[in-house]
Amino acid sequence: MAIGNVDGHVDTLHKTNGTTEPDADLSCLDISKLHVTLTESPKALPAPETLRFGATFTDHMAVATFEPSTGWSDPEIKPHGPLAIEPSSSCLQYCSNVFEGMKTAKARLFRPELNIRRLQRSAARLALPLIKRLVNIEKRWIPSQQGYSLYIRPTIIGTRVDLGGAASDSSMLYIITSPCGPYFPGGLRPVSLLAIGENVRAWPGGTGDHKVGGNYSPGFLPQRVAAKTRIRADDKRVTEAGGMNFFVVVKRDDGDGHDLITAPLDGTILPGVTRASCLTLASDPAFKEAASLNLHPIERKYTMDDLFQWSSQGKLVEALCVGTAAIVAAVNKIGYEGKDIKLPDYEAGLGPVGMALREKLLAIQEGRDEYEGWSVVCE
Repeated sequence: MAIGNVDGHVDTLHKTNGTTEPDADLSCLDISKLHVTLTESPKALPAPETLRFGATFTDHMAVATFEPSTGWSDPEIKPHGPLAIEPSSSCLQYCSNVFEGMKTAKARLFRPELNIRRLQRSAARLALPLIKRLVNIEKRWIPSQQGYSLYIRPTIIGTRVDLGGAASDSSMLYIITSPCGPYFPGGLRPVSLLAIGENVRAWPGGTGDHKVGGNYSPGFLPQRVAAKTRIRADDKRVTEAGGMNFFVVVKRDDGDGHDLITAPLDGTILPGVTRASCLTLASDPAFKEAASLNLHPIERKYTMDDLFQWSSQGKLVEALCVGTAAIVAAVNKIGYEGKDIKLPDYEAGLGPVGMALREKLLAIQEGRDEYEGWSVVCE
C-alpha cells in the first residue's frame, strides 16, 4: 500500500501486477496548500472525569487522498464526520490499513519523530506539520489536568476499488483526535495477565513490527474470554502484553542492581515509542542517579520458564506493561497453564522502577522536564 511521499520527495510511477507505483511528476502532500473549514457547531467539552480512552472525539479531522494518476490531494482540516469510501475498497476487503498512536499534553507532542518514522516504515510518510495544525485548532480539547491528554490517531487506508488481491495504489490519510483521561481513572492499580500461545498478534516473517490493523483482531477473542490483558507465549517465549510492550525487572546474580528485560525487535515485536523511551532512560546515568536505581537494560529472548524460575528464586520484582495510553502499568499476576506467577505488591500501585519511569515520562510529556528534545511544542 506504500504510495507517494509527503515530505518533499517524489518517486517514479510504473505498472506492477495491475497496480501503479509513484511517478516523479506527481504532487507531494504540501502543507502550504492546506484548506481549513471550521465547524459551525462546536461541541461542548465533556467533564474530564467522564473521559474514556478513544470514546470522545474533537470537532475536526485532517484528510488527504492519493490517486496514482494525480498524486496527493491538497490536505484539508474539516469537521469530524464519516468517511465516504467504496465498499470494494481494499481497506475493507484486505485490511490494507496502518495507523499510529500519539499523545499531546499541554500542546506538546511526545517524540513525534519516532511515530512518523514508524508510520513511514508501514506506509507513506506523514507530514508532521499537518498534525501540529490540527492540534493547534483543537487546543481547547486538550485537558489541563495532570495525566490527561489528547490522543492522536493518524491512519492510512488503502482505497483501491478492485476486488483483485493486489497492493492498493490509492489511499486516504486521515487524522482524528480524542481527549482522554488517565488509563486508570481510580488511581494506579496493577493488572493481571493471562499468557497464551494459541492466538498471536504477530509471527515470524509477518508484519508484527508494524501497526497494521489486521495484526490486532486475532488477539481480541482471547482477551475477551479471559477478561484480562494477556501476554503471548509462542513456544513459551514471552513477547508482548496485549497491544503493549512488556518488561520485567530481575535482580542480578552478582548483586549489581537489576536487569530491565524486554523482548528484542526481531520482526514480531512492535517498536513502541514508550518502549524505546524506557530503554533510553534506563541507560541514562543521570536518570538512574536521580531515581536511586541501578538498572541494566537488556533486550533478549526469555521464556515463561524463565519467569517461573526467577519468581521461585525471589528475583522477579516487577513486571510492566508500557504503551502510549497506559504509559507504564504494573502487573501483579501472570497465569499460565493453570499456574500463577505472583509479583510483589506495592502500596503506590507501581514498584520503584515502574514509578520512576512513569513519573519521568509524564514530566517530559507535560513539559515539566526538558529531555533530549522529546517534547515538541505545537506552534
